[in-house]
Amino acid sequence: MQTARSTQATRIARGFTLIEILIVVIILGILAAIVIPQFTSASQDARKSSLVSMLQGLRSQIQLYKLQHGDELPDLTNATNPWAPLMTTSTYNGKTFGPYMQTTPVNPLNQLSAVVNGNGTAAAGSDCGFIYDYGTAGNGTGRMWGTDTDSKAVAPY
Repeated sequence: MQTARSTQATRIARGFTLIEILIVVIILGILAAIVIPQFTSASQDARKSSLVSMLQGLRSQIQLYKLQHGDELPDLTNATNPWAPLMTTSTYNGKTFGPYMQTTPVNPLNQLSAVVNGNGTAAAGSDCGFIYDYGTAGNGTGRMWGTDTDSKAVAPY
């Protein structure tokens, strides 16, 4: 027959001590501190990859427009509606072309869709999502960059 004392000893031996639980919680905290920043970085990397993919599509549509319009770049520098040349139909030499895009592109890094004319840099303080090398009267290269939250080019194509 067991005594009351031996029954208590058996119950205590099966449980975890406060120190063991604290050690596990500390280890989990350390692991979380290591892993969580890596996921934050991964989401930013995914946004940059999305921007690069978007820029490749835009560049393709710009080149198609240029090919169909006698080597003229679309003027995406209009402040009111910069994407209108690619989102509407246009006529060249009696033929109708377009639209080249269905929706206005939005930069995934800063949620902006405005376009400024430049060669990879934007004016300080300009809230733009994209930088487009239209040049003067369309003599630019047609290259396009996405911008980060400081309007600095981050993803050239």
